[in-house]
Amino acid sequence: MKIGIAADHAGLEQKGKLLELLKEKNFDIQDFGAFEYESDDDYPDVVAPLAKALSDHKIDRAIAVCGSGVGVSIAANKFPGVRAALISETYSAHQGVEHDDMNMICVGGRVLGTSLILELILAFLKAEFQHKERFVRRLDKVLDIEKKNFK
Repeated sequence: MKIGIAADHAGLEQKGKLLELLKEKNFDIQDFGAFEYESDDDYPDVVAPLAKALSDHKIDRAIAVCGSGVGVSIAANKFPGVRAALISETYSAHQGVEHDDMNMICVGGRVLGTSLILELILAFLKAEFQHKERFVRRLDKVLDIEKKNFK
């Protein structure tokens, strides 16, 4: 599984810690930036390359970090095929993948600690979409909405 990660200035410190921990666990990770602290960078500029790579199937899953996680989740969902959600507890981290085929986890670097963020990411990465009829039906409806609104 190829994983992408990105963070703005507010998530940069957490991203650095997460990269180390995930590489120690032998995950294949591509860093999409930011690569240095710039207090006036904007989260859409940082998350856009990550979301584009996910949309273009260059990566399989994505991790986005900003101060609260809200901004990156809003921006990422503007790309076709990206199903990003702000996650702050483990149930949603795996359930979002299992039931909704979530492919990007968004977290708040200023509101969650590194240990919890890592726990959320591991739950997200270990989860697989359950191809039960009701989950496929619901995902198909989401994909139909996307086809009508992304041209």
